[in-house]
Amino acid sequence: MTDIARIEAASRRLQGHLPVTPLLHAPLLDRLAGRRVFVKAECLQLTGSFKARGGWAAVSALGEAERRRGVIAYSSGNHAQGVALAAHRHGSPCVILMPSDAPAVKIANSRAYGAEVILYDRESEDREVIGGKLASDRGLTLIRPYDDLEVMAGQGTVGLELADQARAEGIDRAEVLVCCGGGGLASGIALALAARSPGLQVRTVEPVGFDDMARSLAHGSRQVNPAARGSICDAILTPTPGELTFPILQRLAGPGLAVTDDQALAAMAAAFSQLRLVLEPGGAVALAAALFAPGLSDPVIAVATGGNVDPARFADALAHPDATNGIGGRISP
Repeated sequence: MTDIARIEAASRRLQGHLPVTPLLHAPLLDRLAGRRVFVKAECLQLTGSFKARGGWAAVSALGEAERRRGVIAYSSGNHAQGVALAAHRHGSPCVILMPSDAPAVKIANSRAYGAEVILYDRESEDREVIGGKLASDRGLTLIRPYDDLEVMAGQGTVGLELADQARAEGIDRAEVLVCCGGGGLASGIALALAARSPGLQVRTVEPVGFDDMARSLAHGSRQVNPAARGSICDAILTPTPGELTFPILQRLAGPGLAVTDDQALAAMAAAFSQLRLVLEPGGAVALAAALFAPGLSDPVIAVATGGNVDPARFADALAHPDATNGIGGRISP
């Protein structure tokens, strides 16, 4: 079970290896949103994503024999890079299973960290089946992207930092918007905040049409997305909420939110123009909700989860009409 003790232990193992990311604020984002907006900049984490935390927590928790045999992870790119970096720093062989349509920068970076990258078709092949077979055949330890206790604990360290940073800003009550795929980050943050700052409540944010977590929270049971692709938010396109993560969010999170790809692009433009942050679409959906969703808390905190965006996609965002002109309109919870 992942709990505050496991998260605190992961935090101790991360110290000196991964940086504390800042909590940022820009008055012009407040003007656009009609509320104060704070941004936890996980895009500035090593590997460009919060996934470095979970990867380090999981690899550092392994025994010496397991590390020598090596690890395997499946991911659209950010978890891949987090595990690859941790494996490299721990001297452990690493195999990464990635969808063939993953952004080229994520594939290249995973290889640059020394991982063996194997590509698969996310529509016709099952990554869990392929990953399980590779792990069995090669004697590798499988590190899942969200349904893994140590990964969830590593992601929960974001919540520990956020509790301290919000307190320093005088924030004791707020909604914390978290980009959500399988729910590892959101559940880890929710557990940390429940223990350290219970006035801060997590709300998940996903792309429209791929809001399995929001629908699951509304229905009270895990729902499945009808398609595997169709959004630019590749980092958070998962088929269904995690078995371990969903019960935590069902207990601790508020209703889920969904934003359009257009709103994600607008948030990317706003993050760059006002905070000089580079975000990928899947890492920008929480900020998109903070900017455009009605009825949120004041202040609201958005976790900007990743910045591993292909140059062409980032150029699309910067060419988009300026987010400060109110592009994207309003969204519904």
